[in-house]
Amino acid sequence: MIITEQTIALLDQTEELTDLIEASESFQTYIRTKQARLASNEAREIEREFLQMKEGYEYVQRFGKHHPDHDRIKKDMHLVKRRLDVQPEVAAFKKAERQLDKLLGEVSGILAHAVSPQIKVPTGNPFFDQGGCSGGGSCGGGGSCGCAV
Repeated sequence: MIITEQTIALLDQTEELTDLIEASESFQTYIRTKQARLASNEAREIEREFLQMKEGYEYVQRFGKHHPDHDRIKKDMHLVKRRLDVQPEVAAFKKAERQLDKLLGEVSGILAHAVSPQIKVPTGNPFFDQGGCSGGGSCGGGGSCGCAV
C-alpha cells in the first residue's frame, strides 16, 4: 500500500473520530458501569452461579425433555438469569452497553452512507433496533415494500 497525503489525512480523521467517541458520555458511562460491575462482589457471585447453572442447563438440553431434571433445571436457570439481569450493576452495565452500541451503529451508518446510500449497515441486535419495515428503511427488501431505503 502506498501512503499518500490523502491516506494520512484519513488516518488523522479516524483518530479524531476515535477520540470523540472515547470522550462521549455513552463511552464514559460504559467504562464506569463496566468497572462497577467488575468490582461488585454480588454481581461476580451471581455471574459465577449463572455460569455454573448454564453448564448444567446445556448438559440437560442435550437430552431435551427426556432428561428427568429438565423442568427443574430450566426453571432454576431462568431464576438465576433473572437475578443476574436485575442485579443493579449488571443492569446499569447492560443499559450503558446498549447506549454505546446505538452510538456506534449511528456512526457506522453515517460513515457507510457517506460512501454510498446503498450500503446496508447491520446495527446489532434487531430486538433493540428502531425502525424496521414500514418506513424505517431496514427491511432489506430494497424498497419493494414501500419503506425508505
